[in-house]
Amino acid sequence: MRGNAGGGSMVGAGSWDALRVFVVVLRAGSFSAAADELGLARSSVSEQVARLERSLGRRLLERGSFGVRPTERGLELATRVSGPVDALAGAASLHRESDPSTRSVFVGGPAEFLSEVILPRLVEALPDDVRVVTSFGQTEELIGELRAGVIDVLIGAVPVHGADVTCEPVYDEELVLVASPVWAERAESDLDAVPVIAQGPELPIIRGYWRGVFERHPYGLTARAIAPDLRTLLRLALDGAGMSVLPDYLVREHLDSGALIELGEPETAPANTLHVATRTSDEAPDAAAAIAREAIVAAARGAAVRKGR
Repeated sequence: MRGNAGGGSMVGAGSWDALRVFVVVLRAGSFSAAADELGLARSSVSEQVARLERSLGRRLLERGSFGVRPTERGLELATRVSGPVDALAGAASLHRESDPSTRSVFVGGPAEFLSEVILPRLVEALPDDVRVVTSFGQTEELIGELRAGVIDVLIGAVPVHGADVTCEPVYDEELVLVASPVWAERAESDLDAVPVIAQGPELPIIRGYWRGVFERHPYGLTARAIAPDLRTLLRLALDGAGMSVLPDYLVREHLDSGALIELGEPETAPANTLHVATRTSDEAPDAAAAIAREAIVAAARGAAVRKGR
């Protein structure tokens, strides 16, 4: 849902939970009362409202010993969104009543690893009455959503610390410099003359690889294409567009078939460790989330075993 919260600010897509929490807090008069009504931790309620305030760039609630009360901007936003929020809450309630046997587990992480390694095995492992809802994004963006209860399980490139989170490493993502065999001769004579296909204009993964493997900055490289999805970079590399640094799980079968070749071939490949994180709670853990975590850990570690063969 998008709404103009005054001054031209926009409530971004995916803000339904934060708007719903904001309205409940305003009506309840305090974070604690809202947390009881929503069945969430007080810290989760407070974080969602704070995140909404940050996204809008303005304070919506005044906090004090009196509880909470709206600022002028907060009152304006509440006036705009209370009706739609109530309507959506009613629709969600009707949906739950019409299909009480269906539960959802919300999983967030990098699009490529989730799509290629995790989701096929996760769907098989979950009971028929549990569906998977995925959120693709960077770890830094998704940590707040994990803590706020928007997602149940996070796969991330950095560990998540805190007493409210359980986190463990599950997969070492090795990075490989690859290209179509048509570039073999050029790469052997002058590697930097091979055009690159990169995830961003700053060549983020390629720069890290050059520093780690060649101990220098990748000066003079020519970016032939930029695309944020690593699977697109893989497709371009297979088509002969240039070289790219990609994770092992994307390129392994293409290296085995000869469709791609590895350039440089370092003794020790640079790697990123991927972690699985879930919230901790004094209450009994949600059964669907617990099953999903176990299945994700098993899928990631199974992929690691297959890689080592």
